[in-house]
Amino acid sequence: MDPALPDDDDPRRTELRTWLEQNPSPSPRRLAERGLVAPHWPRPYGLGADPTLQLIVDEELRRAGVRRPDNPIGIGWAGPTLLHAGTEEQKDRYLLPMLSGEETWCQLFSEADAGSDLASLTTRAEPDGDEWIVRGRKVWTTLAHRARFGILLARTEPGQPSHRAISYFVCPMDAAGIEVRPLVDMTGTHAFNEVLLDEVRLPAGSLVGRRGEGWSLAKVTLANERISLSTGGVLWGMGPTAADLLQSVRATGGTEDAVLRQRLTRVWAEGEVLRLLRLRTVAVAMAGGVPGPEASVRKALADDHGQHVMDLARDLAGARGMLAQAGPRSESWPDALWTYGFLFAPALTIGGGTAQVQRNIIAERTLGLPRDPVGGLVDDR
Repeated sequence: MDPALPDDDDPRRTELRTWLEQNPSPSPRRLAERGLVAPHWPRPYGLGADPTLQLIVDEELRRAGVRRPDNPIGIGWAGPTLLHAGTEEQKDRYLLPMLSGEETWCQLFSEADAGSDLASLTTRAEPDGDEWIVRGRKVWTTLAHRARFGILLARTEPGQPSHRAISYFVCPMDAAGIEVRPLVDMTGTHAFNEVLLDEVRLPAGSLVGRRGEGWSLAKVTLANERISLSTGGVLWGMGPTAADLLQSVRATGGTEDAVLRQRLTRVWAEGEVLRLLRLRTVAVAMAGGVPGPEASVRKALADDHGQHVMDLARDLAGARGMLAQAGPRSESWPDALWTYGFLFAPALTIGGGTAQVQRNIIAERTLGLPRDPVGGLVDDR
């Protein structure tokens, strides 16, 4: 148990343990209804939990061997934005199936020609009676091939400056006119996709917030994305953690290599720093604020951390690391997952805003340094 957390007799802990004993294998829907999937969300979707209670929930679920539903884009990015600006009808329709993992979400933001300057996107949505007609193309859309809904940015206000011309929509991924094309990466899988939108009709109720104010909502999403991509496992919140790696090394007798021991110490320390930064961002959210530059700080650190963990795992495997399906021996994580993680890790410093863009944001908004000269990296996220 984390020494900073309350003891075993704390009433919040005992209440949760009693519930878990009465519900030893809760369904994803039951977890969501109990508010345990995103405990920091307001009721009825969460518990309105402060950082301490959130960590208690995390610890007790882990102790009971209960895993939360896997819906990272929905729970981590779309959900907080709908809580911030969605109508009551939108919250009632989308949030509970999102939390339970019954409806997977994707993010339709990035475009091939927009690069780091997301505000230059060209996908358009035009009003047509009580509907919107969407035309455009999105790329690097994670989980688009499995998603039920996507959060979509499209240009709706011709003649307005870029940051006042964009609106934010919920897009059903089974709508007529949507084509999803896989983008296979070097892991051999296609988590990423290209999405074509050809005369896609969205009902008026798909608009989140007010038209032309989508950019401000996009910044809420992106700030939460940078938090979500740096929580839990080192592969954007998924997969193994530094603690899993250390546990695997301990279980196999440790290592006598001084350099490897030093690297293990380093990844453990990085994980602790990231945990404390997460507490800070949760505290900001609980105080009614939105994630600030610390979200970019945390993501920049987490991306490097993920690569350090996976590189170290490969080196710990020794000669076995040269095999296609090999990693540190572990009961918790099969060899194939370590291999996948090693191949996937280079994407960590690119997705969700490149490492260079994150450092520009930190330099300008946190340290107050001058902006890049014209022609440098552009990102106003």
